[in-house]
Parts: sequence; structure tokens; C-alpha cells
Amino acid sequence: MTTKQELCQKAVGMLKMAYVPYSHFPVGAALECDDGTVYTGCNIENAGYTPTNCAERTAVFKAVSEGHLKFTRIAIAADTERFTAPCGVCRQVLQEFAPELEVILVNNKGETLELTLKELLPYGFDRSYLD
Repeated sequence: MTTKQELCQKAVGMLKMAYVPYSHFPVGAALECDDGTVYTGCNIENAGYTPTNCAERTAVFKAVSEGHLKFTRIAIAADTERFTAPCGVCRQVLQEFAPELEVILVNNKGETLELTLKELLPYGFDRSYLD
């Protein structure tokens, strides 16, 4: 099992991998699966803006493409003093797979803020609406 500090360091490590020629706002993520496997991601921008992909979704899509569908924690780091929370689209993607997810936000001082996905998305849309 990865410690909280290790998970956060993996997220911070992804900041240097971000492709951010437009916003210059790198974000890194480290997503822990229920079996302890960790997938990392960074934001990847595009001149068309709409095709841009956030760090959180990059990590989720990497994990899902490798057969992992259950997640326990995600650490999200940005090079800012403020904590950077996932955007609305990322919150919805995380909801699809892990409504009970622990979310750890990491700032550029190494400080953390721990939340749950339910705190970030209290009325998330899920498959029960489609039944």
C-alpha cells in the first residue's frame, strides 16, 4: 500500500510532465486503485482547448484502460499556494468509478487538504438515474 506522502509525491512528480503551453498551469495526479496499483496523470493541453485533458482524467483513463475500475484515493498537485480541486468534468468522471473516493489536494508548500468526492460533488449523477 502506498503511503499518503508517497501518493502525494507521485502527483507532484507529474507536474514536470504536464503539457501546458497555453495556460502554463501544470497539474499532476496520482490515483490509487483498490489493489494498491497507482496510475499517474498530468494535464495535456491542446490549441483547440476543448480536447484538453485534465490530470485526474488522464490518470483515470490510464487505469481503466488497464482494467482497473475501483479506486480509493487520488492526490492532486498544482504549483500554487492555494489548493487546486478537480474541475466539474473530472469530479463527474471520478464519480462514475469511485463515489467514496478520498481526495488529497497538495499545494506548492507540500501542505495537504483531505476531502471526499462527496464533499466536492454532493449530488453527483450516477448510473442509478439511468435505471
